[in-house]
Amino acid sequence: MDHLLPWLRLQLTPNLGRVGLISLIKHFETPQNALEAARRGWPKLPGLRQGLAGIVPDAKAETVQQACQSLHKMNGWVITLWDTEYPHQLRQIPDPPALLYGCGVLPEEPYLAIVGARYPTDVGRIFTEKIAEQVAEAGVVISSGLARGIDTAAHRGVLNGVGKTVAVLGCGLDQVYPRENKSLYQKIIEQGALLSEYAPGTEPLPGHFPGRNRIISGLSKATLVVEAACNSGSLITAEFALEQGREVMAVPGGIDRKTSYGPNLLIKQGAHPVTEASEVLEILGMAGRGRESASNRQKTDYNLSEPASDVLSKLDLNPRHSDELAGESGLTPMELSAILLLLELQDYAEKLPGGRYIRGRQAR
Repeated sequence: MDHLLPWLRLQLTPNLGRVGLISLIKHFETPQNALEAARRGWPKLPGLRQGLAGIVPDAKAETVQQACQSLHKMNGWVITLWDTEYPHQLRQIPDPPALLYGCGVLPEEPYLAIVGARYPTDVGRIFTEKIAEQVAEAGVVISSGLARGIDTAAHRGVLNGVGKTVAVLGCGLDQVYPRENKSLYQKIIEQGALLSEYAPGTEPLPGHFPGRNRIISGLSKATLVVEAACNSGSLITAEFALEQGREVMAVPGGIDRKTSYGPNLLIKQGAHPVTEASEVLEILGMAGRGRESASNRQKTDYNLSEPASDVLSKLDLNPRHSDELAGESGLTPMELSAILLLLELQDYAEKLPGGRYIRGRQAR
């Protein structure tokens, strides 16, 4: 870890910032040279904030040591903008991070960013899990921000299968945010990587998340917005994607839902409307690499009785109330209840609040 100390000292220098750090490396070539020059005073360079030139700045030794120890404890690593391992797509954006802190194994490209509302509908959450799993199984890495809602669903969907996922944090790698995603945080390390441009010890402050969003889109060949209300951070991610010259996709939604505002607006502005994995893969230039279509999967023989197969055929990702299912199937409430329980136990159906049901993961 000793080789990281100069980078940490430089990045943690008060008021230096990313642009200033990049300017120093361009001028001095190495962090060691920049730190040595700081003893004599830095010259006026592009990007150096007012007051830094001509002084002898340095990060607090205790802060640097704690950051280094945290990285060592979690088997973390650092990639710099000048390393060959730095992600190719991210290097192309106008404002790439100077340093990337990571934990896990950074998967190879291509990446797809999936973002959306922190408080999505049940349909939006389940759709996200499904499409993330299917696209990831086709060889696409899913990137997102580990936030509540759609971000969490995107990561979970990948982890349900055999794909890879990357979570970009708006804090240091040693900060689990939100706290309820602690177990998900650990699973992502095992099936992908955590990334941050912030040194360990950095708290999840509100101002960090727009910058985090530019990395999510910057890593990715395209960005998919599932649900997003007005003024959602997901729309900021989509804006970054457009500025970076990347494709933007959106899942259309009903006009009666607040979370449909963002995707519908993006579609009106020219985003690709998508409703299934095959459409996403086609836009990514990977047509034919995903699973068979949902309509074909619904015809699969699940070795169920005729009444159970009939009930299953009436389920999709739109919640159906049990009373509605009973009326359509001609079953008594008791008969239907037994069949739905059977389907739940086999993960062919999923029960939602209010006596509503949708297709389970094994039947999607």
